[in-house]
Amino acid sequence: MKGDRVEVVVDTGQGVQTYEIVASRAGRRIETTTARGVVEVTEVTRGGTPVRTGRFMANRVVALVEHPALESDGAGVDVTTRRRMGGPERVRPGRRAPSPDQVAIDQLLAQGAAEPDRVDELEATREQRQGEA
Repeated sequence: MKGDRVEVVVDTGQGVQTYEIVASRAGRRIETTTARGVVEVTEVTRGGTPVRTGRFMANRVVALVEHPALESDGAGVDVTTRRRMGGPERVRPGRRAPSPDQVAIDQLLAQGAAEPDRVDELEATREQRQGEA
């Protein structure tokens, strides 16, 4: 489907390099196959004719990320992370807005509130149990 894209992060020995294969026209799709130590990402027409292909050695691929295009009815994959590098999360056109819980967490983090430390919580619970015994 137009808008689908696949990011492939490859270890070059001196760092990593990112390649992106995009379904550039309507009716095209992205197919990903792995065989004999090779990862192949191909943009394919409706009829199955390959238009663009990227081949990568599987042992050099660090990450392969598929980004599906948004459906026409607005349905899509809703993926968020807990924190974003580089500032607050912005809502892009065609994307779902963050949940109210995520907005509240982002506001607390922006104000400098620290997330609760799970180790401290476990130690406090252990101390309470020892005090009860």
